Amino acid sequence: MADSSTLFSETGRSLLTDSSVLDSKIIEASKENVVPGSALDVEAEEMPQIETRVVLVQEAGKHEELLKALEEIKVPYIKTDTIEELGDSDSPEFETIFVVSDFQDSIFNNLCKADCRVIGPPVVLHCAHKGKPLPFSCRPLYCASMLNLVLCFTGFRKKDELVKLVTLVHHMGGIIRRDFSSKVTHLVANSTHGDKFRIAVSLGTPIVKAEWIYKAWEKRNESDFCAADDDFRNQFKVPPFQDCMLSFLGFSDDEKASMEEMTEMQGGHYLPVGDERCTHLVVEESTVKDLPFEPLKKLYVVKQEWFWGSIQMDARAGESMYLFEKSESPGLKKSVSLLSLSTPNSNRKRRRLKETLAQLTRETDLSPFPPRKRPSAEHSLSIGSLLDISNTPESSTASGETPKSCARPSKNSTPLPLKQSARWQVAKELYQTESNYVDILTTIIQLFQVPLEKEGQLGGPILAQEEIKTIFGSIPDILDVHTKIKEDLEDLMVNWTESKSIGDIILKYSKDLLKTYPPFVNFFEMSKETITRCEKQKPRFHAFLKINQVKPECGRQSLAELLIRPVQRLPSVALLLNDIKKHTTEDNPDKVTLERAIESLKEVMTHINEDKRKTEAQRQFFDVVYEVDGCPANLLSSHRSLVQRLETVALGDDLCDRGEQVTLFLFNDCLEIARKRHKVIGAFKSPHGHTRPPASLKHVVLMPLSQIKKVLDIRETEDCHKAFALVVRPPTEPNNKLLSFQMTTEELPKEDWLKMLCRHVANTICKADAENLIYTADPDSVEVNTKDMDSTLSRASRAIKKTSKKVTRAFSFSKTPKRALRRALMSHSATEGRSPSSANESYIGSRLTSTSSLAGVPSPSLVSLTSVFEKRSHTLSRSTTHLI
Repeated sequence: MADSSTLFSETGRSLLTDSSVLDSKIIEASKENVVPGSALDVEAEEMPQIETRVVLVQEAGKHEELLKALEEIKVPYIKTDTIEELGDSDSPEFETIFVVSDFQDSIFNNLCKADCRVIGPPVVLHCAHKGKPLPFSCRPLYCASMLNLVLCFTGFRKKDELVKLVTLVHHMGGIIRRDFSSKVTHLVANSTHGDKFRIAVSLGTPIVKAEWIYKAWEKRNESDFCAADDDFRNQFKVPPFQDCMLSFLGFSDDEKASMEEMTEMQGGHYLPVGDERCTHLVVEESTVKDLPFEPLKKLYVVKQEWFWGSIQMDARAGESMYLFEKSESPGLKKSVSLLSLSTPNSNRKRRRLKETLAQLTRETDLSPFPPRKRPSAEHSLSIGSLLDISNTPESSTASGETPKSCARPSKNSTPLPLKQSARWQVAKELYQTESNYVDILTTIIQLFQVPLEKEGQLGGPILAQEEIKTIFGSIPDILDVHTKIKEDLEDLMVNWTESKSIGDIILKYSKDLLKTYPPFVNFFEMSKETITRCEKQKPRFHAFLKINQVKPECGRQSLAELLIRPVQRLPSVALLLNDIKKHTTEDNPDKVTLERAIESLKEVMTHINEDKRKTEAQRQFFDVVYEVDGCPANLLSSHRSLVQRLETVALGDDLCDRGEQVTLFLFNDCLEIARKRHKVIGAFKSPHGHTRPPASLKHVVLMPLSQIKKVLDIRETEDCHKAFALVVRPPTEPNNKLLSFQMTTEELPKEDWLKMLCRHVANTICKADAENLIYTADPDSVEVNTKDMDSTLSRASRAIKKTSKKVTRAFSFSKTPKRALRRALMSHSATEGRSPSSANESYIGSRLTSTSSLAGVPSPSLVSLTSVFEKRSHTLSRSTTHLI
């Protein structure tokens, strides 16, 4: 393999040695010629300075930008078509640098054989842009796109391919290392096997394919291009499952299908179980106890954690840490059990085991997770150990930070009394659930939040900081409060007396609960949506969740299922406090305190619900503002709330064209009417990178509900379905207007919508009789018809109307923009040599004359449209007057 071989070029120089080897030889040679003492100074003064001369060969001499760059860095240059014209380039007066545009022609090969310094035009442009002198390189250097990059190769068996890749890297300024070390910046891998690959994964060194070098060479003439750019490099990263053939055993059909799809996305292939070509068998260790066949030596049998871990770190993980181990044989288990039962103390041990298991069963009934391993015998006999029951011990020590309440030893080791009061039993339950809740919050933070926020993650950050804040919110603050509550409850249970006050503990932290819970509960739905979206869009995050979900600390629960615990906790505490109150005697001072504590919790929950309602209302407001283009700013108000959204079709021409899709947003005091946009603009991108969909609606009118005088429920007929109308009176209009619509939604019945609308209209105008606002009308009396709304002729008619409107605007004289008119007048006056005022007067006079002359010519279509409009308005005013 190429890992252990050294390749040589035609000159006998190793291709896998460092690029700085020849430079060091030159430095050593110069040191041998140094004269000690003052002789060096004399010789240095007498030595003539050698100037750098650039020779532009063939096409390089025709590069205008290259010539300007040489002038900027003040380097003399000459142009030549052949090397023979130059003569002997090894002159003591000049240090000659050849600039060649093509590194593959015969001239370039001849210069390399003569050990001449050769560079490409991009190097000169790069030095001019950076203000640096031309570099000294012992090898031909075409561009600087791999400058300061140190590369190492692994898995290449073909010598010709490796020679070509190494040559291209040198041409782009890169350095080659034969052995992998921490100084290597990129590993170019043709295989995912070998020590170099494993070390690169452990160090987090980017691992790329050979195509990365070829594509970088294609971009060699781009001045601002850098091969180490993340966006460019990530296109050629080695996927985790390259060269892997995977099989899956013990998974459900849905899980297996998902993992097979993920395998192909990550560069691998999947095969049925038992196929000899398979390289990895991924096993669900919780369901598979033994393999159905004897695996081959070359087959890796690994746990599913290896699969998800490889995706999370974006590289194939080492198999040795995740090997699947077979369970013990039944014969061995039986022999061990017989041996243990044959000891002299077997009866005593069995009795003690039975008592301990019974005690553990009683204590773990309230556990949110499956029971953990049996604690030691001494812990099972002390009250402190009973109070320290926790089903997630690993969660508090996994990341080094252990809550104080979990770290403290037991304060009392006296034996547990045989019988306790009912009040003590419920208080113990309160403490146990509080302890479990603190452990769950600790698990969320240390198992999920801390690793996601950790810097220097392999493969880069899994989530953006904004997404992490959205998911976890105020969980750390909630944990701090409940850790203190747990500590106080533990002190109370250790020093228990019937007069101890449980209510005081809750009252002590009620203000803290009021601060910490609303920010989390209000945005819990957004947190779940963010988890779902990131899990779909980011495979590494999906793998991260899968790895943690199978850990015992999580109890096989997902992150979303764990995050719902804070939402459920306060109602659970309130119920337990009610139970404690029931078992508290009337003369106990804690009776009144418990009532106050329960009331304080209710106030906290009421505040949370009210705050959540306000937050949801604000979100709905902003959704409307973003969805409706041109939405008025005065729609946003602290006292306003969105009541209902209704999709309709316009049946009249007053607000927009008949048949257009119209959306009604009913607020508690106004009605926003918007139509569907005909042309949607591009999407809006927020500073955090989230893309907001473009506005799909166009604002028509924002109508106060006080302007609605009547609500018409139009009867259902063969030609009219789900239609209603509004009789409105705008303040600027002398007469009422009739706005008619047809409902297109099926979820909301028309009767419910009209009652809802009338109720809010009545509230706005301070009337108690909302039912009196609804009137029933025949379709013919208000000239409403829905029969032809979906016909082809109707759609064609609407298209013709839109086209005619555009043509009318294009040829309109009355709607010429003032800015365009002023610009035309200024240009006219400038050409005529007259003042703008005189030109303006003469132009306006001629314009008025032409307009008046045009107005005097009657248009048949205009006359007919006017007569139809007058007839329609007269009929509408009669019907509206009759209704009022």
